[in-house]
Amino acid sequence: MTPFSLHLSDDQRTVRDWVHAFAADVLRPSAAEWDEREETPWPVIQEAARIGLYSLDFFSAQASDPTGLGIPLTMEELFWGDAGLGLAITGTTLAAAGVVANGTPDQVATWVPAMFGTPDDVKVAAFCSSEPDAGSDVSAMRTRAVYDEAGGDWVLDGVKTWATNGGIAHVHVVVATVDPALGARGHASFVVPPGTPGLGQGQKFRKHGIRASHTAEVVLENVRVPGDCLLGGKDKLDARLARARDGVGSGRGNAAMATFESSRPAVGAQAVGIARAAYEYALDYARTREQFGRPIIDNQGVAFTLADMRTRIDAARLLVWRASWMAATGQAFDAAEGSMSKLYAGETAKQVTAQAMQILGGNGFTREYPVERMHRDSAVYTVFEGTSEIQRLVIARSISGVPIR
Repeated sequence: MTPFSLHLSDDQRTVRDWVHAFAADVLRPSAAEWDEREETPWPVIQEAARIGLYSLDFFSAQASDPTGLGIPLTMEELFWGDAGLGLAITGTTLAAAGVVANGTPDQVATWVPAMFGTPDDVKVAAFCSSEPDAGSDVSAMRTRAVYDEAGGDWVLDGVKTWATNGGIAHVHVVVATVDPALGARGHASFVVPPGTPGLGQGQKFRKHGIRASHTAEVVLENVRVPGDCLLGGKDKLDARLARARDGVGSGRGNAAMATFESSRPAVGAQAVGIARAAYEYALDYARTREQFGRPIIDNQGVAFTLADMRTRIDAARLLVWRASWMAATGQAFDAAEGSMSKLYAGETAKQVTAQAMQILGGNGFTREYPVERMHRDSAVYTVFEGTSEIQRLVIARSISGVPIR
């Protein structure tokens, strides 16, 4: 087992500093523009691909860090630069995680590289789980996948919502129900290859924050995919469904949950990056902004607020690092440590960015200063990939052993 250490290696510091430089030099100068445009920032993604940051090789290397800290370090620095642009660059990794969590080695080798494309031909991918009536309640999912015995294909029908890169993706990963009677235990994940007839983009959402990241509905109408697009394969699915019908096993086999469990600490790291950016801006502002003949940081009300902000950020980062280290070293989240990290970091980002706006006073409420955008971006971190309430439910069930509702 890799020993736990808070001392970063030389390689980790080098990668962190490289990503930080990209965030400072590329993301921050263009963040306000893409926030206003509410368009996919293809030039930014292409620049990230050109230097090797947006690539399967880079994200695989960080995910393979034996300490588990490669991805959190990367996420924190990118989202310190800007959350909307950061999500435009990293949104593909959720779909990739869905394939890695549920697919066979051949499926991973085939589809994950296709999600990124090449520096000369950049692609993105989408993970499609949520539905208009099935967000936190994944058991209410209505998108169906029906097996065609004659052709060996699967036919998908339904509507997905809140899909990052939905409709513009080269590859879509879709969670669907194959046995509605089993609820969430009757789900499976499918790859929808590029150009498959019947898949289209529905409504594109105009969002409160993370506006540079494309979010839309995905409509599936008689979408026919080959049998080998079922992640994990049919034999594995049939065996799992049989166990579920016999009352054996647990919800750990759910396709969407397997993806979210692996991604929650990374999402927490994103929230830490946003919070840290707002805190640093507020700290610099408080040092230079004068009222009543002195910098406002001389006032305890401001200084104590900054102290609380820094303390929460450091605590959130430690929870993210612990969960990431546990996942990398194969330790079970017996107390839902992954959910703890996402819950606390998301709540921290929302609180710290609000405090930063307060420190800036009226300036914090204007788009001339970045903390207003940071606060809007932070709001989604108590909502997506499991609301704060769902995280608390997961934690409560884990520590109590009681099926709390």
